Amino acid sequence: MHMADALVNPAVAGTMYVCSAALAGYSIKKVKMEDEPKKIAAMGVMGAFVFAAQMINFTIPGTGSSGHLCGSMLLTGILGPYAGFLTMTGVLLIQCLLFADGGLLALGCNIWNMAAYGCFAGGLLIWKQVMKKGVTRKKIISTSIAACIVSLQLGAFSVTLQTLFSGITELPFGVFAAAMQPIHLAIGLVEGMITAAVLVFVYEARPEMLWTGNIMECAPKERMSFRKVLAVLAAVAAVTAGGLSLFASQYPDGLEWSVERVAGSTELEAEGSIYKTAGQVQDKTALLPDYALPDDDSAAGTAVSGLAGCVIVVAVCTAVCYAFRFFRRKEQHG
Repeated sequence: MHMADALVNPAVAGTMYVCSAALAGYSIKKVKMEDEPKKIAAMGVMGAFVFAAQMINFTIPGTGSSGHLCGSMLLTGILGPYAGFLTMTGVLLIQCLLFADGGLLALGCNIWNMAAYGCFAGGLLIWKQVMKKGVTRKKIISTSIAACIVSLQLGAFSVTLQTLFSGITELPFGVFAAAMQPIHLAIGLVEGMITAAVLVFVYEARPEMLWTGNIMECAPKERMSFRKVLAVLAAVAAVTAGGLSLFASQYPDGLEWSVERVAGSTELEAEGSIYKTAGQVQDKTALLPDYALPDDDSAAGTAVSGLAGCVIVVAVCTAVCYAFRFFRRKEQHG
C-alpha cells in the first residue's frame, strides 16, 4: 500500500507529514515513559522481520493482484502501539530512501496509512481490549485477523480520501474505493493469519513478550529465553529476505492493481518542481532501487538487498533508541 508521489498533492502530503510527525513525537514521549530497555533489541529484530516479510508478495487468487504484510499490528502485539509505531516508521523511511519504495512526498501518508491504523486502531483499540482480560491462543488468532482486517480497511479508505482531497481526477472516489476496499479485505485476512501465526509462536515460546496493555502482561511460563525467541525471529527474517523473497508474486499489489483498474495505468503523471525535487532526492538516496543492485535484476541482487535492508533496519532502530535516550533511567541505574 505504499503510495507514489503522483497520488497526492503537496498540500495533502504536507498535512499528512505533520500528522505523522505529531504522532511520532507523542510516541517518543510514551516510549520514554515506559522505559523498557529490552525493547531496544526487540524493536530492531521485529523491524527487520517486518521489512523482510514485506518483500514477499502473495497472490490473491482469481484477481491478478497480490498483497504483502503491512506489519504494524504484528509489531504492536509484541512492542506495544508506541514502540511499534516508531519501528514501523523507521521501516517505511528506510524503504522510501534506500529502496525507493513509496514516494518521498507521500511518506507522511504512508506512515499514517500503514503504521497508525495498525498500531492504534488495530492494536490499542482492538488487541488491547480483548487481551486485557487474559490471553489464549484462540483470542490471539481471532483478534489478529480482526485487527488486521480493520486496519487495512481503514488504511485503504485513507488512500482513497487522500487522492480525493488531492484532486486526482483519474481516480474518482467512488470507483476507486470500490476497487480498494474488497482487495484489501482479502489482503487483511491473509495478513491476519500470518500475524496470528507469529504471535502464537511467541505466546507458546515466551508469553510475557506479548504486549497486552496490562502491567503484569502474560504469565511468565516461558519455554524459550528472550534471546532465543529473538534469534529465531531474526533467523526467519534473514531466510525470508535472502531466500523466500525470490519467490514473491509478480502481480501488482492491491494499490497498484486498484489504480490500474480505475485509471488504466499504474503510472500517473505528476508535474511540478516539488515532485521533481522529491524524485531527485530519492534517485540519490536509493542505493538499492526496487530491492535490486543498480543495473542488475538478478536473484542475487534481490537477496543482497533484502539482507542489507534487514541489517540497516536493526542498526537504525537501535541507533534511534540510543539517540533519543528512550530507556535512559534503567540503563543509568543498572
